[in-house]
Amino acid sequence: MTIRIRPLQKSDEAEWRRLWTGYLDFYETKVSEDVYQTTFARLNSGDDHEYRGLIAELDGKAVGLTHYLFHRHNWSIANVCYLQDLYADPEVRGKGIGRALIEAVHTQAQKAGAHSVYWMTNQNNDTARKLYDRIAKVTPFVKYVKSI
Repeated sequence: MTIRIRPLQKSDEAEWRRLWTGYLDFYETKVSEDVYQTTFARLNSGDDHEYRGLIAELDGKAVGLTHYLFHRHNWSIANVCYLQDLYADPEVRGKGIGRALIEAVHTQAQKAGAHSVYWMTNQNNDTARKLYDRIAKVTPFVKYVKSI
């Protein structure tokens, strides 16, 4: 079993779409075709201010993904890194895919001089939280959203 983490490429669109759809299904949400196309274009833009993507491969097959973004933070001169999406195919969970993706984002954040990496998850995502509790510190902050 060989896990390889690599940057998302334009040639990954079909597998990326399959994985991201699995992620969206897990959170019981859907997005329009325009959002799929725009998100994939942004992930591949190379713009320093856009999201970036990583693909996890297990024995050469795409089995996971993550999306992350560097942004300013008023409490630090250095940027911070927001890990927005993290997903592994259900059949490979527990094999180190999530940890490898998080560590790869952490490595990219270190290289970029970021202050920290942070992410959110559903409070009931017990499986993922077992991993997160081992490798990061949970914060007391609560997220609020006001729709436009």
